[in-house]
Amino acid sequence: MPTVTATEQTWEAEVLAADVPVLVDFWAQWCPPCRKVAPLLDEIARERAETVKIVKLNVEEHPAISRRYDVLSIPTLLLIHNGQLIDQLVGAQPKAAITALIDKAL
Repeated sequence: MPTVTATEQTWEAEVLAADVPVLVDFWAQWCPPCRKVAPLLDEIARERAETVKIVKLNVEEHPAISRRYDVLSIPTLLLIHNGQLIDQLVGAQPKAAITALIDKAL
């Protein structure tokens, strides 16, 4: 499953109501660490398509959701399952750290 882009209008359906754990990437176009993490997330989305959903949320376009989850720096990765926040990573992380985060929800 490819990464999905969420908006304030699709947040509920794409993230909170998902039937698998969701890893949300809070990012912005101007953020170099965000661009560094993006290809890793694309890889993970392909490799783990059956077990996790990767969703991207642009913090500049959807600041209300960023505020709701107290996202203060980017990239921030939130792991959400059954509508509940499970865990998070802040900053550009290696693939192993991201997959370890996902494994917490499986």
